[in-house]
Amino acid sequence: MTAVSERADTVRRPRATGFKRYRQVLWLLTSRDLKVRYSTSALGYLWSILDPLLMSGIYYFVFTKVFHRNVGETPYIVFLLSGILAWQWFNGAVSDATKAFTADAKLVRSTKIPRTIWVNRIVGSKGIEFLFSLPVLAFFALVTGAHVHWQIVFFPVAIVLQGVLITGLGLIIAPLVVFFRDLERAVKLILRFLFYASPIIYGTKNLPESFHLAASFNPLSGIFGLYRSAFFPDQLRVGEVVIGAIVCFVVLAAGILVFRASERAVLKEI
Repeated sequence: MTAVSERADTVRRPRATGFKRYRQVLWLLTSRDLKVRYSTSALGYLWSILDPLLMSGIYYFVFTKVFHRNVGETPYIVFLLSGILAWQWFNGAVSDATKAFTADAKLVRSTKIPRTIWVNRIVGSKGIEFLFSLPVLAFFALVTGAHVHWQIVFFPVAIVLQGVLITGLGLIIAPLVVFFRDLERAVKLILRFLFYASPIIYGTKNLPESFHLAASFNPLSGIFGLYRSAFFPDQLRVGEVVIGAIVCFVVLAAGILVFRASERAVLKEI
């Protein structure tokens, strides 16, 4: 028994050490990305919140002053920000994933760290930016008198699901762009379409009943519903969340398979 336990310990230790090293390198690359992004601009952190604030301001003006909206919830600015801030994370990470290998080709080739780290660092840095932007949402919720409900406990669940979804998409897109460079432009077009196809400036409640099932297979519908349920409980639809969660993990599994199958070919190509 002691011999078996000793062998088990010797097997476990290298794995734990390897995971610890992976985590350390991931944090090093993620923090490097954030430092480079903020140190090269005068406004620094403000740039990460100015874009979603400007977008929210435009849509708020258009739908409340011009068209006298019949979509979303009141206060509408909180409804908008809870979707747009999360979209910024998704959009930024997926866009940057198209350059995950091509931008740092020499480092990718020369280092022996797991190549998935070049995708995960993007997910991590954009995710941290999203967390940094949440005080803006809290500020507008406080100013407009939006009520916070117990469903705020689902906020971490939404963050995890979004991280899983983005990681899966990144593991698919990053290697494929190396072989099909036109995919980078195609991803931008798809993201532009997906912005309006996702419940960001509207809620799935505002869609015709016949579109509800189709909208559920867009995992962002359930994720945004989880975020918004903290202020608007009616936006939480359990069916959307369950279907969206399944899609997120299917995408992650597909991403792992695609990445493993193409990793060697990617190293030769870059």
